[in-house]
Amino acid sequence: MTSIVNQAAFLKTSRNFPQDPHQLSVEINKTYVDIANSVNTRTIGLFPTSKPAINGEEWFVSGNQKQQGLRQVYPFTGPTSLAIPHGIKLADIDRFVRMYGTFTDGTFWYSLPFVSVVDVKAQVSFYVDGANIQIYSGSSAPPVVSGTFVLEWLGKP
Repeated sequence: MTSIVNQAAFLKTSRNFPQDPHQLSVEINKTYVDIANSVNTRTIGLFPTSKPAINGEEWFVSGNQKQQGLRQVYPFTGPTSLAIPHGIKLADIDRFVRMYGTFTDGTFWYSLPFVSVVDVKAQVSFYVDGANIQIYSGSSAPPVVSGTFVLEWLGKP
């Protein structure tokens, strides 16, 4: 298979090192590059609240050019409807790729968006505008006491 995208990130589990010092140096340098490339293409488990972090994802959605993924977490407390400032200049990014979160009513935890199969007025939804993450609750939705929201986006190619 020659069309597999992730060949560079795959790290061999064994390697033969030559006896000749010059050839050994070449092989060790190649090994280091292989390890660095494999480590650098993993998803990074950082979820900061104060500023964006590179999440380790490389996307190829705009003209097959590599785009770096970024992530930021937004803890919140709030009323039924609230605006969480995100601080992202939308003109500086290509697109959002993930928007998700959770909230509690003080007793139970719910996903964002929260969708009720029984009552459309019990739903909690969200959208992102130029300045804020906007969270809205229906009239019979669980109260939004506190929660966490995560935005992930791509930088410009």
